[in-house]
Amino acid sequence: MTLAWYGHLKFAEWKWFSKLGLVSIILISWGLALFEYFFQVPANKFGYRGNGGPFSLVELKVIQEVITLLVFTLFTLVAFKNEPIKSNHLIGFLFLVLAVYFIFKK
Repeated sequence: MTLAWYGHLKFAEWKWFSKLGLVSIILISWGLALFEYFFQVPANKFGYRGNGGPFSLVELKVIQEVITLLVFTLFTLVAFKNEPIKSNHLIGFLFLVLAVYFIFKK
């Protein structure tokens, strides 16, 4: 989803991509998002405790958010080098790790 939602901001620097209209960008983003859904939906289906998996609904959502933030951070560092990660971001990520700890604490 990171590429679908934020990639077009970087791709606008490409000559052919910068000429596309909003509808074209939305369709490309939907195509990228569809690819991720092919993985996310089965992961939720098989991972959910109600379907025999090991995770509750809340745990699945927390896992998804943490993965999304990790991917987003790496994407930002690689693609958008002018967007630095600051100390307040790192502190926020630390709190997210603590949130994961407390969500999974039995």
